[in-house]
Amino acid sequence: MTTPRTPDVHVLPANLHALTAAIFERAGWTSRDAHLAADHLVLSNLSGHDSHGVGMVPRYIQTAQKGLLKTGHELTTVMDAGALLTIDGGMQLGQVIGHDATALAIDRARAHGVAVLALRNTHHLGRIGHWGEQAAAAGLVAIHYVNVIGRPPLVAPWGGSRARFSTNPFCVAFPRPGTDPVVLDFATSRIAHGKTRVAWKRGVQVADDNLLDSEGRATNDPSVMWTDPLGALLPFGDHKGFGLGMLCELLAGGLGGAGTIPGRTDWGLIVNNMLSILVDPAKLGGAGSYAAETEKLIEWVYSTPAAEGFDRVRIPGEPERELRAKRTAAGTPLDATSWGEIVATAVSLGIPRAEVAAMAGVDVGG
Repeated sequence: MTTPRTPDVHVLPANLHALTAAIFERAGWTSRDAHLAADHLVLSNLSGHDSHGVGMVPRYIQTAQKGLLKTGHELTTVMDAGALLTIDGGMQLGQVIGHDATALAIDRARAHGVAVLALRNTHHLGRIGHWGEQAAAAGLVAIHYVNVIGRPPLVAPWGGSRARFSTNPFCVAFPRPGTDPVVLDFATSRIAHGKTRVAWKRGVQVADDNLLDSEGRATNDPSVMWTDPLGALLPFGDHKGFGLGMLCELLAGGLGGAGTIPGRTDWGLIVNNMLSILVDPAKLGGAGSYAAETEKLIEWVYSTPAAEGFDRVRIPGEPERELRAKRTAAGTPLDATSWGEIVATAVSLGIPRAEVAAMAGVDVGG
């Protein structure tokens, strides 16, 4: 990676949350919904997932101003069979719809032991690990498959030179009574699409073996994912990541009735669909031993001697929690371009520049 053209701006999480919530309220969301959005986006930044953090706010607001992203938060039930639910999000804010739909699935899993939720037609759901953590906090195991059909294809299939899928995230969250859960959350591309946005706006290249240009040639230039003619991301793990991404497309889009990417041309917004499976471990045969077995396995993994270049082994979800602690104390780094866009969005909504600076706790320029 090369050095950013301009130093990052560091904003403390409480300040960043206040400004983000204020922007959503000024744009027409209720205080409750604005705060749910800010909770999600700021935590994404704190967790190191800047691609899914507050840098998305200007795009969200622009999409809402075009009437494509709705400012309500009500869920529409398409099908309800107790443990099986299909919910339509009505192209409303994913950070709110995701929270409310997951809360509904939690209630059903507690009642039935399991819940299968097909959530369709919602705006960008953000960091999927957020929904896994919400379910794990309720003591439930959660599995999530996501497809994206509201943007051009981004990821080339293994062996191909043109994009055919989106980054189709996969997530599993496993609760640990009395402590932090195990949370596996990743895009099925080698890097998230949003990470190319962050690199592009910072003026840096991405690492080798992540991108193809529009001619199918390897490149390190992140602009190929943001300027025409578009290139493609590569799948993680070669044929394995491609296979999982394709299954996410089928499970979230095909099985849930939301549809898959072929034939779509409505690239003006980010449409997410998610199939979630929530399980109450207390109602399975291993209820009496799963917690002990979980800790036994984790200690077994921790006992592995560290490889060269590593201080120790970490389990899924642990790096994010470590980074949260650091960024909570030192502030969240935002590239100067994205920060300028956030400030400009706030000002365009009628928030005085001096008030933006006061909320952010940093200089925002004249």
